[in-house]
Amino acid sequence: MLKLYGFAVSNYYNMVKLALLEKDLPFEEVPFFAGQTPEALSISPCAKVPVLGVEQGFVNETSVILDYIEHTQPGPKLLPSEPFERAQVWALAKEIELYIELPARACYAEAFFGMQVPEAIKKKAKAELLQGISSLARHGKFSPYVAGETLSVADIYFLYSVNLACAVGHKVFNLDLLAELPAAKALLERFEQNPHVQRIAADREAAMPQFLAWVSSKK
Repeated sequence: MLKLYGFAVSNYYNMVKLALLEKDLPFEEVPFFAGQTPEALSISPCAKVPVLGVEQGFVNETSVILDYIEHTQPGPKLLPSEPFERAQVWALAKEIELYIELPARACYAEAFFGMQVPEAIKKKAKAELLQGISSLARHGKFSPYVAGETLSVADIYFLYSVNLACAVGHKVFNLDLLAELPAAKALLERFEQNPHVQRIAADREAAMPQFLAWVSSKK
């Protein structure tokens, strides 16, 4: 059986978890906060989550895990078979990750944990976020899904990146990042009705106290 290593508060962990659930695959969740111990590094060489445990060993990095699942497991396809269309989906996913999720992440400490982020970092993050959202508006189809008519890897990145970026926009910059993207806003609302998304949200809420305790222990 596949084993998903990580913790339910991680948005990247939840990306892989949603893919597994949407494909109706059996898997075991293994609580794992990574770290610098030899045992942890043997599972995750860069001390990151998520990690997928498979028969042959471990698969690291979210995009690689999603691609591995797509190539090796049954269930609904999350990537097109046609090469150009497949490339478009991956491009959207990477654009969301690099130009929306990563700039937003620079402000997570202030948005979610009550810590102060330096103004220079916030200024840079805000500019990059606005550029990233503009790129998504140009490249995304939202008809009704990010890349077209069917759920894809691009939607998984969208759901677990743009929602956090919107929270950063609201809490740190007093901005509605999707004000001019009603179709994107509607897609996020539609995902809230997805039973798998609801399950992941409930699991995240239940895991939050343990996660916060772990974060405090590292200070």
